[in-house]
Amino acid sequence: MRLKKRNYKKEYKKFQSSPEQKKERVKRNKNRRRLLKGGLVSKGDGKDIHHKGNKLTVMSASKNRGIAEKSRLKGSKRK
Repeated sequence: MRLKKRNYKKEYKKFQSSPEQKKERVKRNKNRRRLLKGGLVSKGDGKDIHHKGNKLTVMSASKNRGIAEKSRLKGSKRK
């Protein structure tokens, strides 16, 4: 049996257009604008907004993206 080739472009578009993802994106953009206005971040500064629960912190993009997710850690049941 031959598997059908996946249409990643279609999957991505469908995921990004879902109502839940739109709400999450609105929240992230609103937080970013608030911190831009407050002077904590600026365009092109290499900083990310780290979201941990309801707490927002500013950290370097490389540090933020290097944080290991729990699902990827050794011993995780989720794979």
